Amino acid sequence: MSNGSRNPGFADVVGDSALETLASGLGFTEGPVWHPYEKWLVFSDMPENRMYVRQLSGVIEDFRRPSNKANGNTLDREGRLLTCEHATSSVTRLEPDGSTTVLATHYQGKELNSPNDIVVATGGAIYFTDPTFGRMEYYGIPRDPELSFRGVYRVDPDGSGLTLLASDFDQPNGLCFSLDESRLFVNDTERQHIRVFNVTPQGELIGGAVWAETKGEEPGAPDGMKIDSRGNLYCCGPGGIHVFDPSGNALGVIRTPEPCANFAFGDDDLMSLYITASSSLHRLRVRVPGLRLF
Repeated sequence: MSNGSRNPGFADVVGDSALETLASGLGFTEGPVWHPYEKWLVFSDMPENRMYVRQLSGVIEDFRRPSNKANGNTLDREGRLLTCEHATSSVTRLEPDGSTTVLATHYQGKELNSPNDIVVATGGAIYFTDPTFGRMEYYGIPRDPELSFRGVYRVDPDGSGLTLLASDFDQPNGLCFSLDESRLFVNDTERQHIRVFNVTPQGELIGGAVWAETKGEEPGAPDGMKIDSRGNLYCCGPGGIHVFDPSGNALGVIRTPEPCANFAFGDDDLMSLYITASSSLHRLRVRVPGLRLF
């Protein structure tokens, strides 16, 4: 499957490696995260209510089952796994002893919609999106929302101080910081665009203008989102993963055989893009490394 270049810079960033399929026949894969020291890849399968781990050997086995319909995952600054759970409408942390700490479940006494994707700032503050996808059939547990909006939140590392940062989204989904963490990018699945906010020293968000759009006639919509070590932004969208330069110019699309939900940079050099695309897990070698999570 050939990639779609829209700019000469696409080859310098992504290259021309072939997509390698690592697993297939799954339900709907999401939330891949690479541990830079343990050297494993964890990812979710929401319909199957389980999480998998791919070991360095290539063996894929159960990591957590049931998973509470887990979606997005990341690592905090101590290397602990943070997970967005659709079934429980919560953000949880896996402790070294195997126990689970609940970090966020309610806002002003009302249950969160269904935390979806998650990032951690250098200081440890946790940012996550809260659309309603986890209250829908197949992706979660059907139930009416208690909140009247779909927001972006910040929570302290110990689970205190849950703060609503933005609520003017249709369905907020993927999010990532700029290299210096002065800006936060958040995409909106329904509106098919990426917005950018300035981050204050207190961790609040200002602005929210549209930064770029993911355009195309093929299946797919804004979902998982990351930046690489040069500040290029990768965002799921129609046809695969859309790549933008730091100014928001579209470089091209990494084509995937099924709609892509998320991805993570991995392997020792962080130049392998692990891609969760519907029923499969793929890997693609790129030319610019991603960022280490801790």
